[in-house]
Amino acid sequence: MNGSALFVVNLIATWYMVGLIWMVQIVHYNMFDRVGLEQFQQYEADHNRLITPIVGVPMLFELATAVLLLFSAPDSFPRGAAIVGLALIGLIWLSTVVLQIPCHTQLLSGFDEAIYRRLVNSNWIRTGLWTVRGGLMAYYAFIAIR
Repeated sequence: MNGSALFVVNLIATWYMVGLIWMVQIVHYNMFDRVGLEQFQQYEADHNRLITPIVGVPMLFELATAVLLLFSAPDSFPRGAAIVGLALIGLIWLSTVVLQIPCHTQLLSGFDEAIYRRLVNSNWIRTGLWTVRGGLMAYYAFIAIR
């Protein structure tokens, strides 16, 4: 895959994740406290099972293409921007592993208001980082087509 095609694939993966994280942050997570205590454990288990391929596969795809961009980026995408983009992905993954996954694991035992609030509040980290990354990628896409 040439550098331009690689850039476009990474741009698409990033913007898929930007849209998804905003939907999760604004809509999906904000309804967790409306499920009801009796149904919540099953709801959380179903959430984890169903969302993993929707989130995990594109995250892996975004990471892989971002790494490849370090070595095969188009001329309009400077190496420094590729490094910053990869660093943003690293921070997103770190937040996911250190903050969001532990909250979901704890919520598998049942609804807990404090853990739920920690999940919603800490997810703003990923929402912000993916939005910044999306802006970075959009900026360089604009530069490339100018």
